[in-house]
Amino acid sequence: MTSREKILAAVRQNQPAASSLPPMPTSTTFDEQPLERFETILTGIGGRVIHVADLGEVSRYVEVHYPHPLRVITTLPELAGVAETNWTAYTPHGLADVELAIIRAHFGVVENGAVWLTEALLGQGDALVRAVPFIPQHLAVVLNQADLVPTMHHAYARIGHENYNYGVFVAGPSKTADIEQSLVLGAHGPKTMTVFLVSL
Repeated sequence: MTSREKILAAVRQNQPAASSLPPMPTSTTFDEQPLERFETILTGIGGRVIHVADLGEVSRYVEVHYPHPLRVITTLPELAGVAETNWTAYTPHGLADVELAIIRAHFGVVENGAVWLTEALLGQGDALVRAVPFIPQHLAVVLNQADLVPTMHHAYARIGHENYNYGVFVAGPSKTADIEQSLVLGAHGPKTMTVFLVSL
């Protein structure tokens, strides 16, 4: 018997008895005032929430805060007037100069301010798809107010039976506190994350 086989045999012999998963909570404190709680939590981790009535307001925000020649890309065809929509032909390196990327999220999680993204919303293209939420200087996410779930339990219940090649939860701008225990935003990804909460 090899060392590897001995180790695996010892692990199998010493596993704890199987137990059932705990029941999913039927109600939580995150069910109460979800919009306010989502905004408080996302703001607390360095993000920002902007309430908008429609995508027209998003366009006007981009025009004011990211004027030409700043490079803006989007996955939303409705924003073609203020952002590139034909960028999917690029490689990830071709997006190195993107100032702002505007994407849509499937849903948001109130308890941690995260949003759920998959290639169904980001577009097809493997490495390019995976780079979009992380490569620009600034990230903006469009999210309908109705698409908030209270906790990660509810999030996993929602995505557990879906088919997707790529999915990721994103919460706030990139950050690190490894150096001198000092929090730095935008250390290895977007410097800011803005969620446009649309009241549909």
